[in-house]
Amino acid sequence: MTITGTYIKYYMVCHRKTWLFHHKIEMEHTSELVAEGSFIGEKSYPQRAERYRELLLDGSKIDFYDPNDKVVHEIKKSDKLEHSHVAQVQFYLYLLRKNGIEGATGLIEYPKLRQTQAVRLEVEDIPVVEEWIRDIERIVDSEQCPGRISKSKCRSCSYFDFCYVEESSE
Repeated sequence: MTITGTYIKYYMVCHRKTWLFHHKIEMEHTSELVAEGSFIGEKSYPQRAERYRELLLDGSKIDFYDPNDKVVHEIKKSDKLEHSHVAQVQFYLYLLRKNGIEGATGLIEYPKLRQTQAVRLEVEDIPVVEEWIRDIERIVDSEQCPGRISKSKCRSCSYFDFCYVEESSE
């Protein structure tokens, strides 16, 4: 099984979403918010394709990597800075390090906020990332889907209808 940045991002938000994604129950194609995020990622920095590379590492795709400065650039739509974004970039830095690229850093860019956030992977972060990977493997290997969480962020999740649909009693 190959853990990707998407698994890490979903794991940080909701274990149920992680399990559903792994079992090919994908809802992103129906989400306007996901489409908006893709649009922002594609249109915010059109010159990126010329300057940076897309990098495929161990099944994960890093959209924008600057090989000269060793910087992973991640563009996010969100109106707020999120732990899941940092974790996803730390995972990419972990993969780079695992593949012999030392000293890489990350930069999360929030075009709507006009903010950036620097991300590093310190030596003490490596066991934490490895624990995330083990926990994701445990979650997705389970025959039972984790229960839903009830958080305000659920309303904007592409899996909301799946998790909160009520069956009729007819």
